[in-house]
Amino acid sequence: MTKKRPEGIEAYTSAAGGWGALRAVAKTLAHQQVMAQGTMTLLKANQPDGFDCPGCAWPDPKHTSSFEFCENGAKAITWESTSKRADPEFFARNSVADLWTWSDHDLEDQGRLTHPMIYDPATDRYVAIEWAEAFERIGDELRKLPDPNLAEFYTSGRASKEAAFLFQLLVRAYGTNNFPDCSNMCHEATSVGLPKSIGVGKGTVTLEDFDHADAIFSFGHNPGTNHPRMMTTLHEASRRGVPIIVFNPLKERALEKFAAPQNPVEMATFSSTPIASAYHQVKPGGDLAALKGLMKRIFERDEEDLAAGGSGLLDRAFIAAHTVGIDELKADVMATGWEQIVRKSGLERSAIESAAEVYLNSKNVILCYGMGITQHSNGTANVQQLANFLMLRGNLGRQGAGLCPLRGHSNVQGDRTVGITEIPNKALLDGMERAFGFRPPAEKGHDAVEAIKAIIDGRSKALICLGGNLAVAMSDRDATFAGMRKLDMAVHLATKLNRSHLLIAKTSMILPILGRTDQDIQKNGPQSVTVEDSMSMVHASRGFLKPPSDHLMSEPAVIAGIAKATLGTRHSIDWDGMIGDYSRIRDKIEIVFPDFKDFNVRVRKPGGFRLDVPATYREWHTESGKANFLVAPGLEEDERLTSPDVLVLTTLRSHDQYNTTVYSLNDRYRGVFGRRDVIFMNADDLAARGLADGDRIDVEGLRSADGASGRTVAGFTAVAYDIPKGSVAGYYPEMNRVIALSDHDRRSGTPAYKGIPVTIRRSTQIGEAAMP
Repeated sequence: MTKKRPEGIEAYTSAAGGWGALRAVAKTLAHQQVMAQGTMTLLKANQPDGFDCPGCAWPDPKHTSSFEFCENGAKAITWESTSKRADPEFFARNSVADLWTWSDHDLEDQGRLTHPMIYDPATDRYVAIEWAEAFERIGDELRKLPDPNLAEFYTSGRASKEAAFLFQLLVRAYGTNNFPDCSNMCHEATSVGLPKSIGVGKGTVTLEDFDHADAIFSFGHNPGTNHPRMMTTLHEASRRGVPIIVFNPLKERALEKFAAPQNPVEMATFSSTPIASAYHQVKPGGDLAALKGLMKRIFERDEEDLAAGGSGLLDRAFIAAHTVGIDELKADVMATGWEQIVRKSGLERSAIESAAEVYLNSKNVILCYGMGITQHSNGTANVQQLANFLMLRGNLGRQGAGLCPLRGHSNVQGDRTVGITEIPNKALLDGMERAFGFRPPAEKGHDAVEAIKAIIDGRSKALICLGGNLAVAMSDRDATFAGMRKLDMAVHLATKLNRSHLLIAKTSMILPILGRTDQDIQKNGPQSVTVEDSMSMVHASRGFLKPPSDHLMSEPAVIAGIAKATLGTRHSIDWDGMIGDYSRIRDKIEIVFPDFKDFNVRVRKPGGFRLDVPATYREWHTESGKANFLVAPGLEEDERLTSPDVLVLTTLRSHDQYNTTVYSLNDRYRGVFGRRDVIFMNADDLAARGLADGDRIDVEGLRSADGASGRTVAGFTAVAYDIPKGSVAGYYPEMNRVIALSDHDRRSGTPAYKGIPVTIRRSTQIGEAAMP
């Protein structure tokens, strides 16, 4: 007799993509009430004369198809272009106290914001405010602060280059470098780690390189959900026989088998293509051990070949001409024992050796990685070991080989490229002085963790967010929420309502902005913005839909309004001129950042242009002038993991989710429907605790390194799942509550969302799990 699974948990055996994806798109169009308009809008996505998808940052394949969107891209587009509205009448009907009890999904599902709103404490409601008054209030509050460093300025990766550049101009003219941004929470380990290794904090491959790869290694990412258009590239590689070696704790369906909606044969025959040729379920936090195991085997095989009279298996010509540090790396790797590697990685030695053989038998290797690598306490070290792994056989700076960090939001890398950084370098400061005649402050500002700590401690008094849902995205939700409520001012530029807007400061405002799909008309006519994808391609994006309200403003226009109200005539910056014609913003970007030479000319070409990535052609902008093999000594043990009762939590996004935006309560590929209050556990770990599939449990984060007490989520449901023993998984952002702010990578500041020590116990809570 088959045991009944918990409510809402069902086996899902179909391939990723295919008819399931098309049905999901149709359902989303219907739910957002945009069936006719939505279909037309989707056909404009990622086209030369259209808009860039507000979802992931995977590059566009030369704009040759009229069908260049994916299931989750379609959800992002229809979520933004919805016919639903959160207008002043909606806020008049609903107090903030009432809205707080709603789920995050229901808050955003109310539709597009239509008017600038300010919180009225007398009625506990947001009420409409005129733009001019909103700007005046913001300017007054910022000018009142005795020190500009008492304000924080957050940037979401969905902002355009033009908006991000003006935002950093406003903030630096105001006098601070406090730039917490979404990069801090995802790929900051890449931005910090790779410049030390190869001289640039970006990936080195182009989309065309995948056509020439002999093997693809995939670490810590789920492309079927988080960057689904990548599946077309992997699908093509698999069908031509390229081995795809995956290291990831959970078997993600899209990396197992995928049916391409553009493939008529697979759609007609309900067939699919296997993607991963080998799937290694590494423990959360075990990536460094796995990488050292791979390199150890490569060194062993190299010595065996030399001993047999061969020339060795390392690329010695590349290593001699282009690198330093190989001897130190080899000494560390060879001193790491196989027993420790196996225990820490959770993989059998034979599995690691098998993967190493694929690498050794492949001339050109691309290595892709996501936040499963970066969101750890050793995230920077993880990234640098990936670079080491590729450099052993010269897999950098040549066709068909290189590093491919998988960024999240569609312009998160582009925001950093135009100055969103808390650590300005001399080139940036010189460029700002060249373009605007003043030299910004050089002192390091706050990253995301530092900003939240400053807000909690009362050292920061004001917060302006260019998009995003900062409070929900951050770890230690209870402390973060409490801190946000102590602010003197909180201002959110947004397209939709979210929970961060309900954390009321002394002055709280929501300012509605145009979305990526909306037409943007300024004084000199319709405007385009620009975005940068994961492979450093910059291209234009032009919305075409009528905005949901005449009261919306573009992000650049709102930033300019705040700037004029705050700065007055300081620095003689022509804010109105730049807003009237965004090409003038791009002219200034070109002056500050010479890599954007002929920006306005090059971006008009279909497909745009690629920014310079010196490591692509083996030019290393490091202190040594070469690519550096960097050592991560030993395999550090978190003392909290010494107890057999302790498990390692990794957080996940569901398939119907993008960052903190939850499109529905389903996670189709993992067989979860209508709920998110689940914890995936290994069956042996359940049994060892006297628990069973479907039992209600509490999850407690252990005392953190700085002595902070444990944090708990209660009343969740345990779900038996294929996950490495000693590991558990739960949804982000719900699980953020158990993660301490101090649990982050000390070198990059990236929170350790993917490797948190926790304990599990039977729950005594009655009723539904507490979600808000």
